[in-house]
Amino acid sequence: MGNIVAIVGRPNVGKSTLFNRLTESKSAIVSEISGVTRDRHYGRSEWNGREFSIIDTGGYVASSTDIFEEEIRKQVKVAIEEADSIIFLVDVENGVTDLDQEVARILRKTKKPVFLTVNKVDNNERLYEVSDFYRLGLGDLFPVSSINGSGTGDLLDAIVSTFTKDDEKPGDALPRIAVIGRPNVGKSTLINTLLGEERHIVTPIPGTTRDTIFTRYDKYNYHFELIDTAGLRKKGKVTENVEFYSVLRSIRAIESSDVCLLMVDAERGVEAQDVNILQLILNNRKGVVVAVNKWDLVEKDSNTVNRFSLNIKEKIAPFQDVPILFISAIHKKRVFDILEALMTVYNNRIRRITTSILNTTMLEIINQQPPPAYKGKQIKIKYVTQLPTHAPSFAFYCNLPQYIKDPYKRFLENQLRKHFTFSGVPLQIFLRKK
Repeated sequence: MGNIVAIVGRPNVGKSTLFNRLTESKSAIVSEISGVTRDRHYGRSEWNGREFSIIDTGGYVASSTDIFEEEIRKQVKVAIEEADSIIFLVDVENGVTDLDQEVARILRKTKKPVFLTVNKVDNNERLYEVSDFYRLGLGDLFPVSSINGSGTGDLLDAIVSTFTKDDEKPGDALPRIAVIGRPNVGKSTLINTLLGEERHIVTPIPGTTRDTIFTRYDKYNYHFELIDTAGLRKKGKVTENVEFYSVLRSIRAIESSDVCLLMVDAERGVEAQDVNILQLILNNRKGVVVAVNKWDLVEKDSNTVNRFSLNIKEKIAPFQDVPILFISAIHKKRVFDILEALMTVYNNRIRRITTSILNTTMLEIINQQPPPAYKGKQIKIKYVTQLPTHAPSFAFYCNLPQYIKDPYKRFLENQLRKHFTFSGVPLQIFLRKK
């Protein structure tokens, strides 16, 4: 299971800067997919070999002054409910404010790890001013400078030390499928359609995390665990910030899954939030199928499907090798095509290609179209192998790996996709010194 770390605090303490610093700390590992732009609200980070998700709650506050404080309080409560650990960011320049004290009052009640982090500690004089924050009553504090990164190592050491060990799936575990999408896109309807009236066939399996329900699916010769995040818990007063809440929910489900079904509303089209969720699926290296729901409500001509598909692919570029299905969950149209697509993508994700076949195929292509020379030096790729990772990744061994640029890496990825089936699955390409 993944771990979620939320950064909370009042405005202008440097949440986004700290978020950028933490998600870029190992940027090569955070995102191996070329061309991925990380959304500023959530991203992946890695420290001491542990990967985790980071949420910058600042991106979700509606900033009109009258509801400002109330919004921040709500956010902190959602973060407490949904995240595993919380970074409470304050600012040494402004000292302890009333709003800091209000946030601290809420955080003191949680049993989750809270890391009181004092930002903008750029010099020794400011170090003396840090001790004032002990009066917030949250124990140890971490002086950092988000701008230059000082102190963030100690903070990350402390955070990852609180993570529980990953629950590795046993070898014969069933595929795990998550249904993801913005609120009101039809997730519950689809899940109910899939599960149908024969509810007695479905046996609830207690989730490994407190809030993810795995439902066993055994019908039509398909066997998998459905991660049900829709209608999981009655939304209390805490969760009025629906977008923020659904993002946290989605992250939980994505991290628990093998393949995600990303549902998009046909009437609204692909919106920024959908693209953000897709990037998160890819950053977590999960398989993905896109289902355009409520297709029955769209006026169609002979070219509508193509137009819609192209529009989706433009928005999710450069990763375009993804199955797109047009469905109506409520009318049960093409719903069972989804099962087939999900299982195909799952099998693509666990596909292993023998080293001999890989080398025979890829080295011939590389010989015909070698990497461009760098300053007169010829770059020679001698050997290819698939790495023993959960999601497909390939190492290309060559004499000068540092001079192979992204366009050629994309060429290698496209050739792998062309000759071996990896539809719906992000690939990682590593260039290593022979």
